[in-house]
Amino acid sequence: MPAEHPAAPPDRDPARFTLFYEQQFDAVLGFVTRRVDDAHLAADLTADIFVAALEGAHTYDPRRGAPAAWLYGISRNVINAHFHGSARERQALSRIGGRRLLDEEDVDAIEARIDADRTVRQFASAHAALSEPLRAVLDLIALDGLTVREAAHALGISSPTARVRLHRARKILRTAGPAPATPYVTLLEATQ
Repeated sequence: MPAEHPAAPPDRDPARFTLFYEQQFDAVLGFVTRRVDDAHLAADLTADIFVAALEGAHTYDPRRGAPAAWLYGISRNVINAHFHGSARERQALSRIGGRRLLDEEDVDAIEARIDADRTVRQFASAHAALSEPLRAVLDLIALDGLTVREAAHALGISSPTARVRLHRARKILRTAGPAPATPYVTLLEATQ
């Protein structure tokens, strides 16, 4: 414990900070070494504590206690932040542990998948943009496997009307771009 405590923590004045640092260094280092068992980590944390003290000198309130108590509060926060950060880092490393790095073939396969999924998303977007009457006929025929006549009956419209709506829906989807290879599209093409 230092023999003499300054009246307040240092401001940004280098001379006052040097005095504060010299008076409090042993106490802070002792606080840190009671909590960590690595000399390099203890030195780093002690330095971080004094940097935080210098940056936060304006937050010191003498009514709440002596500068040493304020500095211990900062020390506790810096050490806790270090351990929380280390725990998050260990958790992240454990999540990726045992996973292999991607090679060129893996990257190519993923890029191909992204491109294929982009086509599916574009097709789905074009499908969603269809008017309800067109989409209803198309879905009953392509997804539910009904014939044009059965779809017309289910919708309460004539077979020629159902055929016209199906034709319009297909035409709109063809203009949206190449259809992806999905079971839906296979069924859609089979109903042509």
